[in-house]
Amino acid sequence: MSSAQLALSYGQAFVAPDRRRHRSSMSVRFPEPALLHAKGASALISDSTSRNAMAKQAGDLSVRGFLTDYYSTPDHWDVKTSATRVLRSLNSWCYSQSQLVTEGSYVSSLSAMVFRGRDAHLFHMGDTVVFRLRGAEFEQLTHDHVTDLGGYRYPSRALGMDNSIDIEYLRLPIKQGDLFLFTTQAVLGTLMPSEYVQLIRQDASDLNAACDRLAQEAVSRAQARGYGAEQFCFQLVRIDQLPDEQSDSPGRPYGDLPIPPELSTGDRLDGMEVRAVLSRTAQSRVYRVIDVTTGREMVMKAPSPELSNRNAYLEHFLLQQWVVERVKSPFVVRVIEPSRPRRYLYYLMAYVEGETLAEWARRHPQASLTQRLDIANQLGKAIQALHHRDVLHQQIHPGNVMIDTHGQVVLTDFSACQQLDAISSKDNHELVRQVGLTEHSAPEYALDDTVGRRSDQYSFASTVYWLLAGELPYALPPHRLHGHTDLEQLVYRSARTRNPEVTPALDEALRRALDPQRALRFRRMSEFLHALRQPLSTERSGRTSPRRLREPANFWQGVAGILLLLLVLSWLLK
Repeated sequence: MSSAQLALSYGQAFVAPDRRRHRSSMSVRFPEPALLHAKGASALISDSTSRNAMAKQAGDLSVRGFLTDYYSTPDHWDVKTSATRVLRSLNSWCYSQSQLVTEGSYVSSLSAMVFRGRDAHLFHMGDTVVFRLRGAEFEQLTHDHVTDLGGYRYPSRALGMDNSIDIEYLRLPIKQGDLFLFTTQAVLGTLMPSEYVQLIRQDASDLNAACDRLAQEAVSRAQARGYGAEQFCFQLVRIDQLPDEQSDSPGRPYGDLPIPPELSTGDRLDGMEVRAVLSRTAQSRVYRVIDVTTGREMVMKAPSPELSNRNAYLEHFLLQQWVVERVKSPFVVRVIEPSRPRRYLYYLMAYVEGETLAEWARRHPQASLTQRLDIANQLGKAIQALHHRDVLHQQIHPGNVMIDTHGQVVLTDFSACQQLDAISSKDNHELVRQVGLTEHSAPEYALDDTVGRRSDQYSFASTVYWLLAGELPYALPPHRLHGHTDLEQLVYRSARTRNPEVTPALDEALRRALDPQRALRFRRMSEFLHALRQPLSTERSGRTSPRRLREPANFWQGVAGILLLLLVLSWLLK
């Protein structure tokens, strides 16, 4: 006998003369059984202000962005972790994009409810509204986060409004027959709670008809009271069936797939043959493999077989894949979906034909400053792509930077990557130590201080300094610090004394990015990258301008020489 599964019904109604200009968006997703068990079903509503020129784009993007990213999070993450991380990442993206437009913004209110097992998880930002109807009890579950300015009410704590976001979270048990109503702030003041209940209960079997009744009555009430009623929307979700108690039991924190056994050259796993063992560490194994069917070369990364009972690292291992999948950049290695179902725990990345930055530097000791700075700027773009997704790499050093056969930089190895919302925990310092501090690690890692984007900036700057000068910026590597008093021993060694091509401005930029005090480094990575590009533009302009000045001079010098020769010949022939 099969166990009962979660089942939902829903209905919707819009009130808008032109749907293309509607500022609200709503959606319900009920995924296939496997994803339903891991992630649950979702219902969302978003709304932007009427004074926002990009209201519809903001509302649509917030709903689509949540649904896309939430169902892409690792299966072992719980609902709160998955939704919170997705919303914070989405908020950062909306906020950054709003800074690039001149009219309007990507700010919107959003209420998202996830139904998993026998619980509902509500995530609320701004002034959208969610009610629950249970029997005759009609209760508002959300709080109205609004601010009064000049007689107008604006949403506060909304998605994309600030670089950080305060998410209202509520977890509540659900019962069969529960009804949840999603609507917008514009509806408040039109209907009384008893009228909501009456209109919904008239024919609760048809939720679309119930939403239509709510919309018609709300419009009628609004018009009678003399204010606009052109932007109403309603969404009803009913719990038709709850899953069995035992069917909601979570699996192992790292999923049901076993860790692959130790592999050697020639071994096969899931239709892939190992061509070379690239790395064996205490935490992971990295292999170069080829798909025996398609012939495609890839890199397989799997946890070390010795980690079978160390679930903390295994959770982070799955985070690595999720992080790399979300970062889209030609300078960051790509994750590849396997061509057949996986029977073991691993993930696949594109194989980069080339060499590490350390190997490249050994083979090109005479490389020019322009070549080295070009590599540095490509690496900087890779780090920026991670930071735009609120991800720290935390292991930037020459061994983790690949240069392919076309000279393009690709950042690899995400063993210590972490999202910004998790870096304050002690687990992050433990993770970095477990993976291993390097001579390019920022001092704050050795001192257990707070880390952030500027910590990656330090490692990046240390790598660039090494690339330009051939050694480290400090006699005492920061990863060997034992206490804050040791910071006094970190005296910057000018890169110009090691490489005369380094300009004073470039040396000063490196010194600032490598400051032992995190707060004294560049505020943004873009400022440091701008400083790295300056020598390139100066050198290019310096190469072209003198040539243009010399060419006319050489021409006339040649003409004068010929005329002088002709004059001498004329004297000799007289």
